[in-house]
Amino acid sequence: MSKSANATLQDLALSLGIHKSTVSRAMDPRRRHLVSADLLQRVEAAALRLGYRPNRAASALSTGRSRTVGILIPDITNPVFPPMVRGIEDALAEEGFFAFLANTSRAEGAANVAVERMLAQQVEGFLVATAVRDDDWLEGLRKTGTPLVLLNRTDGRGRLPAVLSDDMLGMQLAVQHLVSQGHRRIAHLAGPAALSTGLSRRVGFEVAMQQAGAQVVAIAECTAYSVAAGQAGMAQLLRAHSGDGLREAGPGFTAVVAANDLIALGALAWLKQRRISVPEDVSLIGHNDMPLLEQIDPPLTSVRIQHYEMGFRSARLLLDTLRQVPGSQEATILLRPQLILRKSTAVPRDAGAPRA
Repeated sequence: MSKSANATLQDLALSLGIHKSTVSRAMDPRRRHLVSADLLQRVEAAALRLGYRPNRAASALSTGRSRTVGILIPDITNPVFPPMVRGIEDALAEEGFFAFLANTSRAEGAANVAVERMLAQQVEGFLVATAVRDDDWLEGLRKTGTPLVLLNRTDGRGRLPAVLSDDMLGMQLAVQHLVSQGHRRIAHLAGPAALSTGLSRRVGFEVAMQQAGAQVVAIAECTAYSVAAGQAGMAQLLRAHSGDGLREAGPGFTAVVAANDLIALGALAWLKQRRISVPEDVSLIGHNDMPLLEQIDPPLTSVRIQHYEMGFRSARLLLDTLRQVPGSQEATILLRPQLILRKSTAVPRDAGAPRA
């Protein structure tokens, strides 16, 4: 039989001399384990030879299952998100699911548009990393009954399943490291309070500082997770707290903990412009441990979150929700972060101890 653009399961069955139902099992990711490895190889070879392509639209109409999931990412250029997407795709592929990805930072209302288009494509659920706390459109989507799972975010109400890093622990690790080096006057560049990560990391910083008996010199809230916002935040800290601590005309703090790496990179750039050295004058810690931090000068100490695992676990949780596994619709999974030490932190000048 020659290659055809419209080859069917029946065509494959005839070419192999087997029943159509056997071919159907071999081409179904959920049932292919019922077919022997040798026969499965023969079916796949025949499908390639004849140009067979599954008709997903027809399958969705007949079964009511599209086996697709929508992913909403706030900014795909942020290095944090590609490893999460890879984890999602790997978990979905194991169950024969496919993902539609939308980048929602391009315009106001982009998330709403993406949701409407994905629903029109009969996606079975959503994985959402773009939500802010108390987000109206997210609450509207929840009320439709469409299964969804949040990753690296919460809805601020505890109504939706979520997979996220333990931000309280992450900030505790950062503060404990700085305090162990002798830092007592520490500032924080916070993320946007409208984002759950911005709020949770700020609260985590304040709690960790209180537990350590260290002084919170200042907190500057950045308008976004970006380099530009980090520069602006550091400029604000320096304007408000200079000349009363480290050295003449220097900042009144010896260390800064940033809510994410992009903010930290902006802070580093601004400090360099003002000839304030890191870590000699100010130690600096980021959050997320995005790729290539070891290549900057100085290499940035950062709280590493489990990007891939977060994506993988969130997709598995959504699949459990689709299967109505008990407890899946209320689950919150916290992943343990790790502090990655590099050269952007050191013993402060006024600690009276040898430098690290």
